[in-house]
Amino acid sequence: MGKSSSKSGKPKFEKEIVFKSKEGEVFKFPAIYYNDNDKTLFAFAEKRTSQEDSDVVALVMRKGKVNRKSEVKWSKPEEVVRKCSCGSRPINPCVVYEKHTQTLFLFFIYVNETRLWQIEHHENKARLCYITKKKKDKKWCKFIEVTDLRRAFKNWSTFAIGPGHGIQTKSGRMIVPAYAFTKDKEPTPHAFCFYSDDCGKTWECEEMLPETSMECEMTEIVDTTKGDSLIYCNARSLGGQRVQAAIDQTGFHTLTNVTPLKELQNGCQGSVISFPSLSADEKPTQEVWVLFSHPTTQTSDWERFDLGVYLSIYLVRSVGHFNLAWSQPWVINKGPSGYSDLTYIEDGWFACLMECGEKSATDDIAYQVFSYDEALKGIAGFQT
Repeated sequence: MGKSSSKSGKPKFEKEIVFKSKEGEVFKFPAIYYNDNDKTLFAFAEKRTSQEDSDVVALVMRKGKVNRKSEVKWSKPEEVVRKCSCGSRPINPCVVYEKHTQTLFLFFIYVNETRLWQIEHHENKARLCYITKKKKDKKWCKFIEVTDLRRAFKNWSTFAIGPGHGIQTKSGRMIVPAYAFTKDKEPTPHAFCFYSDDCGKTWECEEMLPETSMECEMTEIVDTTKGDSLIYCNARSLGGQRVQAAIDQTGFHTLTNVTPLKELQNGCQGSVISFPSLSADEKPTQEVWVLFSHPTTQTSDWERFDLGVYLSIYLVRSVGHFNLAWSQPWVINKGPSGYSDLTYIEDGWFACLMECGEKSATDDIAYQVFSYDEALKGIAGFQT
Protein backbone atom coordinates (compact mmCIF):
# COMPACT_ATOMS: atom_id res chain seq x y z
CA MET A 1 0.00 0.00 0.00
CA GLY A 2 1.12 3.61 -0.44
CA LYS A 3 2.54 5.79 2.30
CA SER A 4 0.29 7.46 4.85
CA SER A 5 -1.08 10.87 3.95
CA SER A 6 -1.34 13.67 6.48
CA LYS A 7 -3.49 15.88 4.28
CA SER A 8 -6.84 16.65 5.85
CA GLY A 9 -9.91 15.12 4.26
CA LYS A 10 -8.02 12.42 2.32
CA PRO A 11 -7.87 8.70 3.08
CA LYS A 12 -5.06 7.80 5.46
CA PHE A 13 -3.44 5.57 2.86
CA GLU A 14 -2.66 6.70 -0.68
CA LYS A 15 -4.13 4.86 -3.64
CA GLU A 16 -2.06 2.19 -5.37
CA ILE A 17 -2.03 1.59 -9.13
CA VAL A 18 -3.18 -1.94 -10.00
CA PHE A 19 -3.40 -1.64 -13.79
CA LYS A 20 -1.26 1.01 -15.52
CA SER A 21 -2.22 2.14 -19.02
CA LYS A 22 0.37 3.01 -21.66
CA GLU A 23 0.46 3.48 -25.42
CA GLY A 24 -1.23 0.49 -27.03
CA GLU A 25 -2.44 -0.91 -23.70
CA VAL A 26 -5.42 0.69 -21.93
CA PHE A 27 -7.30 -0.70 -18.92
CA LYS A 28 -10.94 0.12 -18.20
CA PHE A 29 -14.04 -1.17 -16.38
CA PRO A 30 -12.84 -2.32 -12.92
CA ALA A 31 -14.39 -5.15 -10.89
CA ILE A 32 -13.27 -6.29 -7.42
CA TYR A 33 -14.12 -9.00 -4.90
CA TYR A 34 -12.72 -9.71 -1.42
CA ASN A 35 -12.63 -13.28 -0.14
CA ASP A 36 -12.62 -13.02 3.65
CA ASN A 37 -11.70 -16.69 4.12
CA ASP A 38 -8.41 -16.31 2.26
CA LYS A 39 -7.92 -12.58 2.95
CA THR A 40 -7.52 -12.13 -0.81
CA LEU A 41 -8.66 -9.44 -3.24
CA PHE A 42 -9.46 -10.26 -6.85
CA ALA A 43 -9.19 -7.27 -9.21
CA PHE A 44 -10.39 -7.45 -12.83
CA ALA A 45 -10.43 -5.06 -15.79
CA GLU A 46 -10.76 -4.90 -19.55
CA LYS A 47 -7.48 -4.73 -21.48
CA ARG A 48 -7.67 -2.72 -24.71
CA THR A 49 -5.28 -1.55 -27.42
CA SER A 50 -6.95 1.88 -27.34
CA GLN A 51 -9.72 3.66 -25.46
CA GLU A 52 -12.30 2.42 -27.99
CA ASP A 53 -14.81 -0.20 -26.83
CA SER A 54 -14.16 -2.16 -30.04
CA ASP A 55 -10.48 -2.61 -29.14
CA VAL A 56 -10.89 -4.91 -26.09
CA VAL A 57 -8.48 -7.86 -26.38
CA ALA A 58 -8.74 -9.55 -22.96
CA LEU A 59 -10.00 -9.52 -19.39
CA VAL A 60 -7.16 -9.36 -16.89
CA MET A 61 -6.89 -10.19 -13.20
CA ARG A 62 -4.54 -9.51 -10.30
CA LYS A 63 -4.80 -11.17 -6.89
CA GLY A 64 -3.98 -9.15 -3.80
CA LYS A 65 -3.00 -10.84 -0.55
CA VAL A 66 -4.18 -8.63 2.32
CA ASN A 67 -1.66 -8.77 5.18
CA ARG A 68 -3.20 -5.83 7.00
CA LYS A 69 -5.99 -3.51 5.88
CA SER A 70 -3.34 -1.10 4.58
CA GLU A 71 -0.93 -3.64 3.11
CA VAL A 72 -1.66 -5.64 -0.04
CA LYS A 73 0.80 -7.76 -2.03
CA TRP A 74 -0.39 -7.98 -5.64
CA SER A 75 0.35 -10.78 -8.09
CA LYS A 76 1.39 -10.10 -11.67
CA PRO A 77 -1.44 -9.36 -14.16
CA GLU A 78 -2.95 -12.46 -15.76
CA GLU A 79 -5.14 -12.66 -18.86
CA VAL A 80 -8.10 -14.85 -17.86
CA VAL A 81 -10.30 -14.39 -20.96
CA ARG A 82 -9.05 -13.49 -24.42
CA LYS A 83 -10.60 -12.25 -27.63
CA CYS A 84 -11.93 -15.14 -29.72
CA SER A 85 -10.39 -16.06 -33.06
CA CYS A 86 -13.87 -15.40 -34.50
CA GLY A 87 -13.49 -11.74 -33.51
CA SER A 88 -15.76 -11.71 -30.44
CA ARG A 89 -14.27 -9.64 -27.64
CA PRO A 90 -14.87 -10.08 -23.89
CA ILE A 91 -16.32 -6.99 -22.19
CA ASN A 92 -17.93 -5.90 -18.91
CA PRO A 93 -16.31 -8.08 -16.21
CA CYS A 94 -18.70 -8.82 -13.35
CA VAL A 95 -17.55 -10.98 -10.44
CA VAL A 96 -19.70 -12.92 -7.96
CA TYR A 97 -18.82 -15.58 -5.38
CA GLU A 98 -20.89 -18.70 -4.68
CA LYS A 99 -20.25 -19.52 -1.02
CA HIS A 100 -21.67 -23.06 -0.82
CA THR A 101 -19.41 -24.50 -3.51
CA GLN A 102 -16.72 -21.87 -2.82
CA THR A 103 -16.66 -20.94 -6.50
CA LEU A 104 -15.66 -17.59 -7.97
CA PHE A 105 -17.68 -16.69 -11.08
CA LEU A 106 -16.46 -14.10 -13.58
CA PHE A 107 -19.29 -13.10 -15.90
CA PHE A 108 -18.72 -11.17 -19.12
CA ILE A 109 -20.21 -10.55 -22.55
CA TYR A 110 -18.72 -11.87 -25.77
CA VAL A 111 -19.69 -9.52 -28.61
CA ASN A 112 -18.50 -8.91 -32.18
CA GLU A 113 -20.34 -5.68 -33.00
CA THR A 114 -20.56 -2.25 -31.40
CA ARG A 115 -23.50 -1.35 -29.20
CA LEU A 116 -24.53 1.39 -31.65
CA TRP A 117 -24.60 -1.05 -34.58
CA GLN A 118 -26.76 -3.52 -32.64
CA ILE A 119 -29.20 -0.81 -31.59
CA GLU A 120 -29.48 0.58 -35.12
CA HIS A 121 -30.03 -2.88 -36.62
CA HIS A 122 -32.11 -4.29 -33.72
CA GLU A 123 -29.83 -7.33 -33.79
CA ASN A 124 -28.42 -8.63 -30.53
CA LYS A 125 -24.86 -9.89 -30.99
CA ALA A 126 -24.02 -10.19 -27.28
CA ARG A 127 -23.50 -13.60 -25.64
CA LEU A 128 -23.67 -14.09 -21.87
CA CYS A 129 -20.68 -16.12 -20.67
CA TYR A 130 -18.73 -16.90 -17.52
CA ILE A 131 -15.65 -18.67 -16.24
CA THR A 132 -15.23 -20.18 -12.77
CA LYS A 133 -12.43 -20.98 -10.37
CA LYS A 134 -12.42 -22.84 -7.05
CA LYS A 135 -9.75 -22.51 -4.39
CA LYS A 136 -8.16 -25.84 -5.32
CA ASP A 137 -8.10 -25.02 -9.04
CA LYS A 138 -4.85 -23.74 -10.54
CA LYS A 139 -6.58 -22.36 -13.62
CA TRP A 140 -9.95 -20.91 -14.56
CA CYS A 141 -12.32 -23.23 -16.38
CA LYS A 142 -13.05 -22.78 -20.08
CA PHE A 143 -15.79 -20.23 -20.69
CA ILE A 144 -19.40 -21.37 -20.43
CA GLU A 145 -22.13 -19.72 -22.47
CA VAL A 146 -25.56 -19.38 -20.90
CA THR A 147 -27.65 -20.80 -23.72
CA ASP A 148 -31.02 -21.43 -22.06
CA LEU A 149 -31.90 -17.72 -22.12
CA ARG A 150 -31.66 -17.16 -25.87
CA ARG A 151 -35.40 -16.65 -26.23
CA ALA A 152 -35.12 -13.61 -23.97
CA PHE A 153 -31.99 -12.44 -25.78
CA LYS A 154 -33.93 -12.25 -29.06
CA ASN A 155 -36.28 -9.67 -27.53
CA TRP A 156 -33.46 -7.16 -27.07
CA SER A 157 -31.46 -4.99 -29.46
CA THR A 158 -28.50 -5.70 -27.20
CA PHE A 159 -27.66 -6.11 -23.52
CA ALA A 160 -24.74 -5.96 -21.09
CA ILE A 161 -23.92 -6.92 -17.51
CA GLY A 162 -22.22 -4.99 -14.70
CA PRO A 163 -19.48 -4.07 -14.93
CA GLY A 164 -18.43 -4.49 -11.30
CA HIS A 165 -19.73 -7.12 -8.89
CA GLY A 166 -22.79 -9.26 -8.39
CA ILE A 167 -24.03 -10.61 -5.06
CA GLN A 168 -25.23 -13.76 -3.34
CA THR A 169 -28.13 -13.29 -0.95
CA LYS A 170 -28.49 -14.96 2.44
CA SER A 171 -30.97 -17.39 0.88
CA GLY A 172 -28.29 -18.43 -1.64
CA ARG A 173 -29.62 -16.65 -4.74
CA MET A 174 -26.86 -15.41 -7.02
CA ILE A 175 -27.55 -12.08 -8.73
CA VAL A 176 -25.73 -10.57 -11.73
CA PRO A 177 -26.79 -6.97 -12.53
CA ALA A 178 -27.60 -6.22 -16.17
CA TYR A 179 -29.43 -3.92 -18.57
CA ALA A 180 -30.86 -4.35 -22.06
CA PHE A 181 -32.04 -2.15 -24.92
CA THR A 182 -35.54 -2.89 -26.18
CA LYS A 183 -36.39 -3.49 -29.85
CA ASP A 184 -38.67 -0.47 -30.05
CA LYS A 185 -38.43 2.04 -32.89
CA GLU A 186 -36.29 4.07 -30.51
CA PRO A 187 -34.64 1.43 -28.27
CA THR A 188 -34.42 2.37 -24.59
CA PRO A 189 -32.31 0.69 -21.89
CA HIS A 190 -33.78 -0.90 -18.76
CA ALA A 191 -31.97 -2.41 -15.78
CA PHE A 192 -32.70 -5.96 -14.61
CA CYS A 193 -30.65 -8.93 -13.38
CA PHE A 194 -29.84 -12.54 -14.09
CA TYR A 195 -30.26 -14.86 -11.11
CA SER A 196 -29.62 -18.45 -10.09
CA ASP A 197 -31.09 -20.44 -7.20
CA ASP A 198 -29.01 -23.59 -7.78
CA CYS A 199 -25.44 -22.40 -7.16
CA GLY A 200 -25.01 -21.14 -10.72
CA LYS A 201 -26.09 -24.26 -12.64
CA THR A 202 -29.03 -22.53 -14.35
CA TRP A 203 -29.93 -18.88 -14.82
CA GLU A 204 -33.16 -16.89 -15.19
CA CYS A 205 -34.05 -13.27 -16.02
CA GLU A 206 -35.65 -10.95 -13.49
CA GLU A 207 -38.28 -8.57 -14.88
CA MET A 208 -37.01 -5.22 -16.15
CA LEU A 209 -37.28 -1.94 -14.31
CA PRO A 210 -39.91 0.16 -16.17
CA GLU A 211 -37.89 3.35 -15.80
CA THR A 212 -35.11 4.10 -18.30
CA SER A 213 -31.90 2.86 -16.64
CA MET A 214 -28.53 1.41 -17.56
CA GLU A 215 -25.49 0.03 -15.71
CA CYS A 216 -26.47 -0.94 -12.18
CA GLU A 217 -25.29 -2.67 -9.04
CA MET A 218 -27.35 -4.30 -6.31
CA THR A 219 -27.08 -5.13 -2.63
CA GLU A 220 -29.29 -7.03 -0.17
CA ILE A 221 -31.08 -5.33 2.71
CA VAL A 222 -32.35 -7.71 5.41
CA ASP A 223 -35.10 -6.73 7.86
CA THR A 224 -33.62 -7.31 11.33
CA THR A 225 -37.02 -7.80 12.96
CA LYS A 226 -39.04 -9.85 10.46
CA GLY A 227 -36.25 -11.56 8.51
CA ASP A 228 -37.64 -10.31 5.18
CA SER A 229 -35.27 -8.83 2.63
CA LEU A 230 -35.16 -6.75 -0.50
CA ILE A 231 -32.60 -6.09 -3.19
CA TYR A 232 -31.64 -2.42 -3.47
CA CYS A 233 -30.65 -1.41 -7.02
CA ASN A 234 -28.72 1.75 -7.89
CA ALA A 235 -28.65 2.39 -11.65
CA ARG A 236 -27.20 4.84 -14.13
CA SER A 237 -29.71 7.15 -15.78
CA LEU A 238 -29.48 9.41 -18.83
CA GLY A 239 -28.99 12.49 -16.68
CA GLY A 240 -30.77 14.31 -13.84
CA GLN A 241 -31.04 11.80 -11.00
CA ARG A 242 -29.85 8.22 -10.63
CA VAL A 243 -32.47 5.51 -10.58
CA GLN A 244 -32.92 3.86 -7.18
CA ALA A 245 -35.13 0.78 -7.15
CA ALA A 246 -35.97 -2.34 -5.18
CA ILE A 247 -36.72 -5.97 -5.94
CA ASP A 248 -39.07 -7.42 -3.32
CA GLN A 249 -42.16 -9.62 -3.11
CA THR A 250 -44.11 -7.09 -5.19
CA GLY A 251 -41.59 -7.09 -8.06
CA PHE A 252 -39.03 -4.62 -9.42
CA HIS A 253 -40.05 -1.03 -8.81
CA THR A 254 -38.59 2.47 -8.51
CA LEU A 255 -38.13 3.86 -4.99
CA THR A 256 -39.50 7.31 -4.27
CA ASN A 257 -38.86 7.66 -0.51
CA VAL A 258 -35.06 7.88 -0.87
CA THR A 259 -32.69 10.83 -1.01
CA PRO A 260 -32.12 11.66 -4.71
CA LEU A 261 -28.62 11.12 -6.07
CA LYS A 262 -27.43 13.48 -8.79
CA GLU A 263 -26.46 11.89 -12.10
CA LEU A 264 -23.90 13.42 -14.43
CA GLN A 265 -25.00 14.93 -17.74
CA ASN A 266 -24.22 11.80 -19.73
CA GLY A 267 -24.38 9.45 -16.78
CA CYS A 268 -21.72 7.14 -15.36
CA GLN A 269 -21.54 3.73 -13.76
CA GLY A 270 -21.48 3.66 -9.94
CA SER A 271 -20.99 1.02 -7.25
CA VAL A 272 -23.06 0.15 -4.18
CA ILE A 273 -22.55 -2.21 -1.23
CA SER A 274 -24.14 -2.79 2.17
CA PHE A 275 -22.07 -3.65 5.22
CA PRO A 276 -22.81 -4.58 8.84
CA SER A 277 -22.90 -2.17 11.72
CA LEU A 278 -20.31 -2.98 14.39
CA SER A 279 -21.18 -3.42 18.05
CA ALA A 280 -19.27 -1.80 20.90
CA ASP A 281 -16.87 -4.75 20.94
CA GLU A 282 -16.28 -4.44 17.16
CA LYS A 283 -18.44 -7.44 16.22
CA PRO A 284 -20.81 -7.25 13.21
CA THR A 285 -24.53 -6.91 13.89
CA GLN A 286 -27.59 -7.63 11.74
CA GLU A 287 -28.15 -3.93 11.03
CA VAL A 288 -26.54 -2.50 7.90
CA TRP A 289 -25.22 0.70 6.38
CA VAL A 290 -25.03 1.35 2.63
CA LEU A 291 -22.13 2.85 0.68
CA PHE A 292 -22.17 4.26 -2.88
CA SER A 293 -19.36 5.56 -5.16
CA HIS A 294 -19.67 7.79 -8.23
CA PRO A 295 -17.89 10.76 -9.88
CA THR A 296 -19.31 14.01 -8.50
CA THR A 297 -18.64 16.49 -11.33
CA GLN A 298 -18.46 16.66 -15.10
CA THR A 299 -16.87 19.55 -16.96
CA SER A 300 -17.55 18.48 -20.54
CA ASP A 301 -19.48 15.81 -22.40
CA TRP A 302 -17.33 12.87 -21.30
CA GLU A 303 -14.84 14.18 -18.74
CA ARG A 304 -15.74 13.14 -15.20
CA PHE A 305 -13.99 14.25 -12.04
CA ASP A 306 -13.71 13.74 -8.28
CA LEU A 307 -14.86 10.26 -7.31
CA GLY A 308 -17.00 10.52 -4.19
CA VAL A 309 -18.37 8.02 -1.70
CA TYR A 310 -21.81 8.50 -0.14
CA LEU A 311 -22.93 6.92 3.14
CA SER A 312 -26.43 6.12 4.30
CA ILE A 313 -27.14 8.51 7.16
CA TYR A 314 -29.25 6.05 9.15
CA LEU A 315 -28.94 2.35 9.88
CA VAL A 316 -31.24 0.34 7.61
CA ARG A 317 -33.41 -1.88 9.82
CA SER A 318 -36.77 -2.17 8.10
CA VAL A 319 -37.68 -3.44 4.65
CA GLY A 320 -41.35 -2.46 4.93
CA HIS A 321 -40.45 1.20 5.51
CA PHE A 322 -37.28 1.39 3.46
CA ASN A 323 -36.24 5.04 3.31
CA LEU A 324 -32.62 5.42 2.34
CA ALA A 325 -31.11 8.83 3.22
CA TRP A 326 -27.75 9.71 1.68
CA SER A 327 -24.94 11.92 2.98
CA GLN A 328 -23.03 14.46 0.93
CA PRO A 329 -20.12 12.85 -0.97
CA TRP A 330 -16.62 12.47 0.41
CA VAL A 331 -14.15 12.77 -2.48
CA ILE A 332 -11.56 9.98 -2.32
CA ASN A 333 -10.01 10.73 -5.72
CA LYS A 334 -9.50 14.34 -6.75
CA GLY A 335 -9.21 14.81 -10.51
CA PRO A 336 -10.20 12.65 -13.50
CA SER A 337 -12.40 9.75 -12.35
CA GLY A 338 -14.56 7.16 -14.04
CA TYR A 339 -16.01 3.74 -13.29
CA SER A 340 -15.50 2.25 -9.82
CA ASP A 341 -16.25 -0.87 -7.81
CA LEU A 342 -16.51 -1.22 -4.02
CA THR A 343 -15.92 -4.18 -1.74
CA TYR A 344 -16.06 -4.60 2.04
CA ILE A 345 -12.83 -5.88 3.60
CA GLU A 346 -14.15 -6.45 7.17
CA ASP A 347 -14.01 -4.55 10.44
CA GLY A 348 -15.26 -1.28 8.96
CA TRP A 349 -12.71 -1.14 6.09
CA PHE A 350 -13.38 -0.87 2.36
CA ALA A 351 -11.55 -1.14 -0.93
CA CYS A 352 -12.44 0.82 -4.05
CA LEU A 353 -11.06 -0.13 -7.47
CA MET A 354 -11.40 2.89 -9.76
CA GLU A 355 -10.54 4.46 -13.08
CA CYS A 356 -8.41 7.54 -12.42
CA GLY A 357 -5.32 9.47 -13.51
CA GLU A 358 -3.54 12.80 -13.70
CA LYS A 359 -4.68 13.71 -17.23
CA SER A 360 -7.42 11.19 -17.95
CA ALA A 361 -9.54 8.65 -16.10
CA THR A 362 -8.14 5.98 -18.43
CA ASP A 363 -4.55 6.54 -17.21
CA ASP A 364 -4.82 4.01 -14.39
CA ILE A 365 -7.01 1.62 -12.49
CA ALA A 366 -6.07 2.13 -8.85
CA TYR A 367 -6.93 0.58 -5.50
CA GLN A 368 -7.92 2.81 -2.57
CA VAL A 369 -8.53 1.56 0.96
CA PHE A 370 -10.37 3.60 3.58
CA SER A 371 -12.26 3.08 6.81
CA TYR A 372 -15.79 3.89 7.91
CA ASP A 373 -14.42 6.37 10.45
CA GLU A 374 -12.41 8.14 7.74
CA ALA A 375 -15.51 8.39 5.57
CA LEU A 376 -17.49 9.92 8.45
CA LYS A 377 -14.76 12.50 9.07
CA GLY A 378 -14.44 13.23 5.36
CA ILE A 379 -18.18 13.78 4.97
CA ALA A 380 -18.23 16.08 8.02
CA GLY A 381 -15.36 18.05 6.49
CA PHE A 382 -17.22 18.33 3.18
CA GLN A 383 -20.29 19.77 4.86
CA THR A 384 -18.43 22.45 6.88
